[in-house]
Amino acid sequence: MFDHFDALMLARIQFAFTVSFHFIFPALTIGLASFLAVLEGLWLWTDRSVYLDLFKFWRKIFAVAFAMGVVSGIVMSYQFGTNWSVFSDKAGPVIGPLMAYEVLTAFFLEAGFLGVMLFGMEKVGKKLHFTATCLVALGTFISAFWILSANSWMHTPTGFEMGENGQFLPGPSWWAIIFNPSFPYRLTHTITAAYLTTALTVGAVGAWRLLKNSSSVHARTMFSMAMWMVAIAAPVQIVLGDLHGLNTLEHQPAKVMAMEGHYQSYPDGAPLILFGIPNEAEKRIDYAIQIPKASSLILKHDRNAPMAGLDTIDPDKQPPVTLVFFAFRIMVGLGMAMLGLGLLSLYARFCSRLYDMPLLLRFALVMGPSGYVAVLAGWITTEVGRQPYTIYGLLTTADSVAPLAAPAVAASLIAFIVVYFFVFGAGTLYLFKLMAADPAGVPVHEPGPIRTAGLATPLTPAHPSMTSE
Repeated sequence: MFDHFDALMLARIQFAFTVSFHFIFPALTIGLASFLAVLEGLWLWTDRSVYLDLFKFWRKIFAVAFAMGVVSGIVMSYQFGTNWSVFSDKAGPVIGPLMAYEVLTAFFLEAGFLGVMLFGMEKVGKKLHFTATCLVALGTFISAFWILSANSWMHTPTGFEMGENGQFLPGPSWWAIIFNPSFPYRLTHTITAAYLTTALTVGAVGAWRLLKNSSSVHARTMFSMAMWMVAIAAPVQIVLGDLHGLNTLEHQPAKVMAMEGHYQSYPDGAPLILFGIPNEAEKRIDYAIQIPKASSLILKHDRNAPMAGLDTIDPDKQPPVTLVFFAFRIMVGLGMAMLGLGLLSLYARFCSRLYDMPLLLRFALVMGPSGYVAVLAGWITTEVGRQPYTIYGLLTTADSVAPLAAPAVAASLIAFIVVYFFVFGAGTLYLFKLMAADPAGVPVHEPGPIRTAGLATPLTPAHPSMTSE
């Protein structure tokens, strides 16, 4: 099965496999922790039992997803000491402390208050329990902060000094390492992606229940809240993605060339290639559908601005174009679909058809998994586009791998694949079972909504009897 792969390629496949499995769960739990804090806060503020029911419903899902994220993360981290021990030795003085800060701040914060959030509602006061929920949500953000800081430093390394043995040593200021040039863009882009992923998941569950029973107060509440988040976060994410792309063009131009499919330079304006098939052998995009000079307009804000292509990059330093090219288009395409869902939900809300428009509900249901696909596509674009480096421009991937034999790496890769599909496959099926459950233990009788300009307020969905048919 892996006879034609060397140890380097197998180690890369193994890390990509494990990190992809792991990243799915934080993409949900980062946003879901904040959603739980909002639900509990609304329950304390309004005393409406629907918010408490939804809090308990999504709390179970959060607990399972959080546990699977922790387990998959532990397995992934061990590879730094096995398959990538050379990288750990050279970059450890910088990466190690950043990971330690994540443990000392985020992990201890989450571990200290997670038990209170999951099991302490009947044992501590309401305000203390709400505080614990907020601190768990804060912990997930802090965890992402440190991990993305370390990852961003590998893309835009600053604030370091080179040791005599080739190690990357911290410079006089840790601020230059932590807040490296790509970190603010990657942090905001990733966190917003997590919120969108959660909103799409919650929206899909709400849409599924509304298709079965359009009068469900619980389904209406979660669907309304999810659609507000999609409508707000989707356009924000597009703006953040554009800013992140401009930052990448400045610091990692070869990655942008691969994303755009620009094998050749364009001295008088580069086209925006909407779709095509990269031809690595001939260094061109076959069957290209493109808009003339639009890429220069987007990236340089001048349709006639010259754009360098991969023909200006040493072939040994070029990223794999095909994978980056398609992954980027999947991410962007799904982002535009999310924007369309948000706009459609605003139109349906304006027409008082938010809960009984079949097109919207089915669209939201289909878009449920799109956040996870977009997150993985974005991660592939980022990490494969960095190749052939682990620390961009300074340490190649080939020089980072441990001196292991290919059969040993292949054996561990096969073991990971088998174990992951059984363990996390079972966990994912259990998550689907939890999502399919009814959030309402007993029927909830809600008061009528507050109406504003003929619309229900964002967090107060209309009562079934108040909506127009």
